Amino acid sequence: MKEKIRCDWAGEKPHMVRYHDQEWGKPVHRDRKHFEMLLLEGAQAGLTWDTVLRKRAGYRKAFAGFNPKAVARFTVSMKASLMKNPDVIRNRLKIESAVTNAQAFLAVQKEFGSFDAYVWSFVGGEPIVNRWKRMKDVPATNVVSDTLSKDLKKRGFRFVGSTIIYAYMQAIGMVNDHLEACPFR
Repeated sequence: MKEKIRCDWAGEKPHMVRYHDQEWGKPVHRDRKHFEMLLLEGAQAGLTWDTVLRKRAGYRKAFAGFNPKAVARFTVSMKASLMKNPDVIRNRLKIESAVTNAQAFLAVQKEFGSFDAYVWSFVGGEPIVNRWKRMKDVPATNVVSDTLSKDLKKRGFRFVGSTIIYAYMQAIGMVNDHLEACPFR
C-alpha cells in the first residue's frame, strides 16, 4: 500500500504543517474566521504564506482579534501606529484595505445575515472537491474565484483579486485542494 504524503507546500516547518493539518481546507462557517482569513490572504499578496502565518498572532493582537466591527472603526492614528508595528506587514495599502474591507464585510453581513451565507452561496453551500495528483496541477484561480472576486470588488473590497480569493477559498474549505495522496484530504 502506498504511503500517504501531505501536500508539498506544507513543507517541514511546524507552524506550516500544523496549519495544513488542522486548518487548511476545512470548511469555515464563523464570520470572524472568514474576516481573519480575508485579512491574512490580502496581507500575503506578494509574500509567502509562511511569512504571514508567522505574523498571525501579531495580526490578531493588532487587528482586535479579527473583529470586523472594531477594525472598521480604526482611526488614522491607529493605522499610522500599525505602520510602525513589526508584528504585522507594514504596508500602508494593506493596512488601509483591512479597514475598508472590514467596513465592506459589515455591509455584506447586514445584507445577507452573515458573511458566511454570502460567500458559501457561490458554491451552493458545498465545497468543490478536486482530485489533484501533483501540486503543479492545482490552479491559482477558477471560475468561482473570478466571480467572487468581481463581486467583492463591486462591494468595495480591496486586495481581493482572483488569485487571493482562490487561496482564501482553499483556506476556508470552499475548495478542497488536498492532493489525492494527502492523509488530510
